[in-house]
Amino acid sequence: MSEVVFSDKYSPLFEILSAWDEIQRLKSIEDPTKEDIEDLEYFTKLSKVSTVNISGGRDSGKSFALSCFNIIASADYNHRILFTRQTMTSTRDSIKEAVINRMELLGRDNEYDYADHQFTLSNGEQGKITITGQKTSTGTQTARLKSLENYSIFETEEAEELDSCDNWKKIKRSMRASDVQCLSILCFNPPTREHWIADEFYEDIPEGYNGIKNGVLYIHTTYLDNGKDNMAEHNWLEYEALRLSYEEVVNTPIEKRDLLPNKLLKEYEEYKYSILGGFKLKADGVIYPYFEIGEFDHSLSSKGFGLDFGSNDPDALTRVAVDHKSKKIYIKEEYFKNNTSYEGLRDILIDRVGYKDSITGDCAERRLIKDLKRDGLNIRKCQKSMPVKDQIKILGDYTLIVCPHSPNLKKAFNNYRWHDKKAGVPNHDYSDIMDSWRYEAYDLINPRSGMF
Repeated sequence: MSEVVFSDKYSPLFEILSAWDEIQRLKSIEDPTKEDIEDLEYFTKLSKVSTVNISGGRDSGKSFALSCFNIIASADYNHRILFTRQTMTSTRDSIKEAVINRMELLGRDNEYDYADHQFTLSNGEQGKITITGQKTSTGTQTARLKSLENYSIFETEEAEELDSCDNWKKIKRSMRASDVQCLSILCFNPPTREHWIADEFYEDIPEGYNGIKNGVLYIHTTYLDNGKDNMAEHNWLEYEALRLSYEEVVNTPIEKRDLLPNKLLKEYEEYKYSILGGFKLKADGVIYPYFEIGEFDHSLSSKGFGLDFGSNDPDALTRVAVDHKSKKIYIKEEYFKNNTSYEGLRDILIDRVGYKDSITGDCAERRLIKDLKRDGLNIRKCQKSMPVKDQIKILGDYTLIVCPHSPNLKKAFNNYRWHDKKAGVPNHDYSDIMDSWRYEAYDLINPRSGMF
């Protein structure tokens, strides 16, 4: 067995496995020392952890440390581990191979059997590692995860791909083992500040925090923690070169940073977000990379509402105004909610829009548009004469100004990306509210006659 050394930042992850036993041992000491008392306080704090967040940038070693943890937790502490990703598709075999490599490295490969995507202990103990996806390969359904009550650790690799806090919590709450400490572990490269992980766990947590707060164990590492000997030399040299650019920008007064070369600023951002693993202001490759936050201009005459219909997805209503002279588009979120009945949506439109102002709706929902028109609303279907990618290109030439009181709209702007840029197909995520304002904005820029 090779000697495996981890950064001290991972110590709490491994120490949590023995927290219950250490508490009992320390409580049994008749004349405890100051160190014993401090240890009891520490392990008591660890014993109350229910969620572990492991974050970091490239080559931080987080996946390596976690996979080693899984083997020790299952073999030595009888944990039943559900190892998941959003979808597995073709990655399950590579994950299996990685687990086997860690077992060999730790000298534990002869202790497990593998069948049906599951590693079980050969000695008949309960400890196991099950590899599965939280959703099907199409990404449209939650996978059937049965008999979860006996699992003790619910683990999500690449957790930044998870689109719903509620779905994550449903599985977490299904872990009901009582013989060992139940844990939910999120391992991720920090996404944008708009992501639910940031909302749920990092509102008051500083960048790079390591410690325990409100029952959550935070572990954040970088390539510097992993060490030069544990990565390819060319990667180390590249990261160190980027570090110099990063430090040059940091040492430049904020008011003078706009004067720095674009290349330097780009390298600063790459080091800060990709290498150090900071939360991004926006996702990589967003469709509308530039937008401003500003109050909606109600004085403009060229204005209306855009509406994208939903069922399981939200109904999205946005208010839009175009300043043709200065080429500015103002956008404000008016309604964003799913499972709204027809009558409920109609009443919302009457209240927010009224009968006079125009609404441009999703042309795929002709029947709904006709019903709303029959009920007196000034609604018509959106134009389909130009492909979506070309509409997006036209709208991208305008200055886009988003109302500050539009939380879902701001989140969408920071995360709306291409699914297939060459084919001109945006990702479905965040498309509801982004489509809604596009319908109306394009209609205002390219007016046409008639309701249909």
